[in-house]
Amino acid sequence: MLKVKPALKKALMAVACLSSVPVAQAAISLDRTRVIFNGGETSMTLNISNDNKQLPYLAQAWVENDRQEKITAGPIIATPPLQRLEPGEKSMVRLSVTPDISKLPQDRESLFYFNLREIPPKSDKPNVLQIALQTRVKLFYRPKAVEALPNAVWQDRLILNRTHDGFRIENPTPYYVTVIGLGDSEKQARDGKFEAVMLAPESAKMVKAGNYTTPYLMYINDYGGQPVLPFICDGDRCTAMKKK
Repeated sequence: MLKVKPALKKALMAVACLSSVPVAQAAISLDRTRVIFNGGETSMTLNISNDNKQLPYLAQAWVENDRQEKITAGPIIATPPLQRLEPGEKSMVRLSVTPDISKLPQDRESLFYFNLREIPPKSDKPNVLQIALQTRVKLFYRPKAVEALPNAVWQDRLILNRTHDGFRIENPTPYYVTVIGLGDSEKQARDGKFEAVMLAPESAKMVKAGNYTTPYLMYINDYGGQPVLPFICDGDRCTAMKKK
């Protein structure tokens, strides 16, 4: 019979205990994975809900700047900052601009983060561990001068420049673009290992990838979708194939 050392036995028991702990699921949920605030509007609403059918929860909302620092005076604020949701109840958080919005660049997007934290009710049982889960999504302020038409695709303006170990991706647009896949086929772009990158307006970043003859690039659109674009190369410069 195989003998297990006491230290190893304790480690295996700890792993077994951890594997039996259920994964915590958020009670307070948000209706989207990213927020687009159009500059032609002064406010917008986000739908939230308490998915717990037995317990009430508090929902705390706030906005952070591009350095993930909490802001309270604008240029975008969330109200109410704290609200109670009964079991199964739905509600809204309003995002509003302040006069400081005029200080943002008006020829390109600006990046913020919207945060939603759930606060569970105090347990009436002793020695209970309570976990407050938090959701953070990107919030893009899109000035009126660069507002896009519904379903517009500007990601096909990206340029891929071959390097010795990957590509230099150029973003000539006034929008933030998040690239989450790159491969030599649509399948590899969707399933391959790739470290996601977010390109700021009119910027470029280096990414590691194979030497693909026909690169395929996957990105996240305004609605959280993940389309894939095929590219065609002329030497070391690759541009997206335009739809006819």
